[in-house]
Amino acid sequence: MSETDSEAAALAPVHTFASLAVRNYRLLFLGSLTSNVGTWMARVAQDWLVLTQLTDNSATALGYVTALQFAPGVLISPIAGAVADRFGKRSIMMVTQAGTGLVFAALTALVATGTVQLWHVYLSAVLAGVLWGFDAPARQAFVSEVVPDHLLSNAVGLNSASFNGARLLGPAIAGLMIAWVGIWPVFAVNTLSFVAVLAGLVSMNPGDLHPAPVRRGRGAIREGLAYVRDRPDLQLILFCIFMLGTFGLNFQITNALMATQVFGVGPEGYGLLGSVMAAGTLAAALLAARRRRPRLRLLVGSLAGFAVITTLLALAPTYWVYAALLVPVGLSSLTVMTAANTTVQLTTEPAMRGRVMSLYMAIFTGGTPLGAPLIGWVGDAWGPRWTLLVGAIATGLAALLAAGYVWNRMGRPRRLRGL
Repeated sequence: MSETDSEAAALAPVHTFASLAVRNYRLLFLGSLTSNVGTWMARVAQDWLVLTQLTDNSATALGYVTALQFAPGVLISPIAGAVADRFGKRSIMMVTQAGTGLVFAALTALVATGTVQLWHVYLSAVLAGVLWGFDAPARQAFVSEVVPDHLLSNAVGLNSASFNGARLLGPAIAGLMIAWVGIWPVFAVNTLSFVAVLAGLVSMNPGDLHPAPVRRGRGAIREGLAYVRDRPDLQLILFCIFMLGTFGLNFQITNALMATQVFGVGPEGYGLLGSVMAAGTLAAALLAARRRRPRLRLLVGSLAGFAVITTLLALAPTYWVYAALLVPVGLSSLTVMTAANTTVQLTTEPAMRGRVMSLYMAIFTGGTPLGAPLIGWVGDAWGPRWTLLVGAIATGLAALLAAGYVWNRMGRPRRLRGL
């Protein structure tokens, strides 16, 4: 393809499902969608198992499981990013997906035979967390090797749609299965879902991939950190994502507090709030799939919009007003995430993507364990509405700082050209 053809492709309109025309991406998407449904099913089954069979409704034990799932990925992220840039990302995903499938196969057997204990769940959470830590940066960076650059934003949007569509479907299927056939078949379905990912990866045509240059030698981690240190635009994106993940996205806490303490609704009403918000994020993902290339001002504007809507959410007078506002909250938050993800990948040198995306994932997912205890304390000390107001204030200030940066840099062509 000539340079003129490449420019024309980049400017051509993109329909919502354009990336699915690429066979390799289609295989990746279908495998990931199947696995995402299984993952959400397993999360529900795991929570139910811990709360109803292994403990006496211990929220503390459930919190430990959640922490053990995410903490390893944050801790190993620098190493995982270096590994993603040194070895083939497709090969890394094959290993991590097979390993995670084996972990859940063992847990399925323990649950099915009635021999499972709480420490088994803790151990499986740690092992799955370590594997996820290596899988996440490789998976994020692999998308840019599967589709051409002008379809990257579309592919990232479709990946988000897959995740959020599974978030709507998976828990519903799991709830029905637990009621009808018990917990262990849910884990079994999740185990089998990893076969779909592996089948898709194996079936890909390697000749149609666009692998990034492999990084050899020592100093890969230092090189990645130095690269980000010299990129103020990437630092800005990482700052915005950290503030959103740490202070804004604590809805597992805020929704529960608002539902029970402010509006006095039961578990059905609380569950509905999660589904409503997921509908907003799914809509944002489909909109992102139609976007050729997000600009930094879209990210900043969406973050500001999230702050404003979250403020209105904190002031919501009734349950139904609160539920309705969760739709634009979900839409604005996912717009920030997809814009950030796509911009980081498109503006990062291919040889550095694994390390940069590992840092991105560590900052985004690592912020929640820091912010959640603080938000919980705010809820106990000041009341449920303040848990939302604190998040709105923090993300609003981040948006103002980011807007100031963009305004000051708009005239400088360097890496901020086209903001």
